[in-house]
This record gives sequence, C-alpha cells and structure tokens, in this order.
Amino acid sequence: MLALREPGGTAVGEQIRALLIDPRHTELMPRTEMLLFAASRAQLVGEVIEPALARGRIVVCERYVDASLAYQGIARGLGAALVGSVNDAATGGLRPDVTLLLDLDPETGLRRAREATGRQGWDGGDRMERETAAFHDRVREGFLALARKEPQRIRVIDARRTVAEVHREVAAAVDALLAERRPAGGSP
Repeated sequence: MLALREPGGTAVGEQIRALLIDPRHTELMPRTEMLLFAASRAQLVGEVIEPALARGRIVVCERYVDASLAYQGIARGLGAALVGSVNDAATGGLRPDVTLLLDLDPETGLRRAREATGRQGWDGGDRMERETAAFHDRVREGFLALARKEPQRIRVIDARRTVAEVHREVAAAVDALLAERRPAGGSP
C-alpha cells in the first residue's frame, strides 16, 4: 500500500503545498488556489499514483479531487463544474474507488488539529485553518453534499467518536473494498 498526502507527495507538490498553506498569503485568489491544488495533483498523479496503480499497488491519499470540489468549488464559490473540469484535466479523469469522509463539526476538528500539533501558544494554524468558521461550515456542507450525491463511493464516518472507534470503521470500510476487489480464493 502507498500512502500519500495532498497537496504534496512529490518535490514539486511539496513546494506548492508550502505556498498554499503559508498564512502570509491571504491575498491568494480562489481561482489561483484551485489551479495550484490542481497543479500539485497533476504532478502527484503523473509521477506517483499512475505508476503505482500500473504496478498493482493500492494507493491511499489524504485528500484528492473531492477536497477541491468542497473547498474551492463550494466553499470558495467557484462551482463544482469548473473545479471538476480543471481537476479532470489535472488527473486525466482518475477518480478514487472510495472516499472515506471523516465527518466532524469544524470547531471540534480545528481544536483537534491544535491538540495534534502539540504546539504551545497556537498561532492560528496554516492559511486554511485560519479561515472563518463560516468558511469551514461551507466546506463541511460541501463534503456532505458530495456524499449525498455519490453515496456508493463516498462513505461518511462519524468522527465524533474515539480514535479507536473511527479507526475500526475505517479499517472495516477498507477491508470491505479490498474483499470486493480480491479475486476468488486470492489475496489482495
């Protein structure tokens, strides 16, 4: 299994990530943000994901096109059609078999992010974490709208529960997907 993160996952992608999350870049326009995420994604797909899939590897990616649809398409107001079209060009139409949406209210999610970093004197976080509560609410609603539109592919997991409970549900969802893909009598 290959585990990746977005934006990032390649040398080029990590440079784009640094630009995207830098809290000094408050002037970043929504279209610019969308295109930077798509550029990082295009590099990741071409350099890492497609070759891994061609070798039969399982790829798990933290965030992907659904994140851009929720963040830039819905929360930033660019529209799902534009963001989808740009990302189709960036990925060659490559979509995940399943998306696991860990659903949590934004306030709790941001508090957990602060706690997970272990940073004393929380500095407000990265550029995205510093967005308004209303923005984070729109992102969450965007993800949930996508899940309602594609319930077979996007599985919503209640992340209000303990880490152990969420982990068990994520593992069960992944195991079920792998079992569907496993040849009769074979291993994944």
